[in-house]
Amino acid sequence: MERKQGFFSALKEEVVRGLSPGKSRAGRSPARSRSPMTGLMRRRKGHHVAIPEVLIARSGSLRPPEALSPLREGPDQGCSGDAKTEGGWSHWMKRNPSVSGSSSSSSACKRSDLRLLLGVLGAPLAPVHVTANEPLPHLSIKDTPIETSSAQYILQQYLAASGGLKIQNSIHNAYAMGKLKMLASDIETPDKVIKNRSSSRSAESGGFVLWQMNPDMWYVELALGGSKVHAGSNGKLVWRHTPWLGAHAAKGPVRPLRRALQGLDPRTTASMFANARCIGEKKINGEDCFILKLCADPLTLKARSEGPAEIIRHVLFGYFSQKTGLLVVLEDSHLTRIQTNGGDAVYWETTINSYLDDYRPIEGIMIAHSGRSVVTLYRFGETAMSHTKTRMEEAWTIEEVAFNIPGLSMDCFIPPAELRLDSVNEGRELPQGSMAKTAASRRAKVATLERSYDSNVNNIAWQMDDMHV
Repeated sequence: MERKQGFFSALKEEVVRGLSPGKSRAGRSPARSRSPMTGLMRRRKGHHVAIPEVLIARSGSLRPPEALSPLREGPDQGCSGDAKTEGGWSHWMKRNPSVSGSSSSSSACKRSDLRLLLGVLGAPLAPVHVTANEPLPHLSIKDTPIETSSAQYILQQYLAASGGLKIQNSIHNAYAMGKLKMLASDIETPDKVIKNRSSSRSAESGGFVLWQMNPDMWYVELALGGSKVHAGSNGKLVWRHTPWLGAHAAKGPVRPLRRALQGLDPRTTASMFANARCIGEKKINGEDCFILKLCADPLTLKARSEGPAEIIRHVLFGYFSQKTGLLVVLEDSHLTRIQTNGGDAVYWETTINSYLDDYRPIEGIMIAHSGRSVVTLYRFGETAMSHTKTRMEEAWTIEEVAFNIPGLSMDCFIPPAELRLDSVNEGRELPQGSMAKTAASRRAKVATLERSYDSNVNNIAWQMDDMHV
């Protein structure tokens, strides 16, 4: 109790001093722009937090002015130079282990691994749009398929086990902080398996901070191995920023952060599975679980597709314990098809399995305080000898959780100014001539991208920020 009171008193003092996480970025030098967590972490004696300082600084004030384009769910046509392809996904998947002994190539592979880890696990999104403000469907048996009514009953049990709907509806905003480790473990090809030697020493350590606020607003900063990814949503626009791509707007509807569904936000998790079906049972670690399945609708998949990259499907599975009613495993599978001119289609399938553990009550709400994720990237569609399978892992622990933070406002979730301007410009109605020029420009970009792919696949830096979500 003393710990929680110390947190709120410190936070209240910082908010009064005007250090809200979304405080105006204008007129402040990058070196002085910080989130309220900087002061809180330094002043809370006796509580060790192994989060790098780079994690704490707010992204908006540290970002130099730059021209931004919408986030593409496919190859990045602008990454043809050596400096950018050095950490590309395609380069990472096709690197030659026989030359990895040199210090220069080992350093390049490490940077490539880090970029892949942050691209896949940094800030993935849920399959569909949901909002916590929408009421959950009432449990109904009449004229309802048994799979649907069973899923509704399981969700009712889940909400009750998580603390009850009344308490969860009283939550207006939330904060979570945690530590994590990530590792790109091995690559499997048709003729060999490339293991990551000294895996325990190769794991990258870091941490994250997550802020959420109703309706549909969130902001996350994740630091790993000296690099940082941050992303957010103001309820209308989802954006991300990575060191190698800058800031980009995510395509498709506004969707929740997947990390929030990993035992941190039961209300949003229940809303996510509101239209799911119960497809059976399975034993997980000796515990009987119900399986709920949710598929992204065709309109959402189409909205997320662009150019030669087409999102074929995105399926989410939730495994709910029959004993406790809580969510113990979250699994989603995402398939993307890349079609180029005159070439065979290439498919990328990403599967993320997250295992949730150590549930403890925080102000009456059950929160998973630890877990791990196992990711499998599978590339296929060309010749059999070109198929590859890559495995990555993440383990995390939650250090701190708080609800209804005083002073947290909509200003804390404002996207970068460049993206706000781009969003406004895209929403305006263009004259017919301008629309034709815009369409022609987009076709030219796609053609350039496809030619680049055909000429040298190793020179494509695959943009993983939103391809797998």
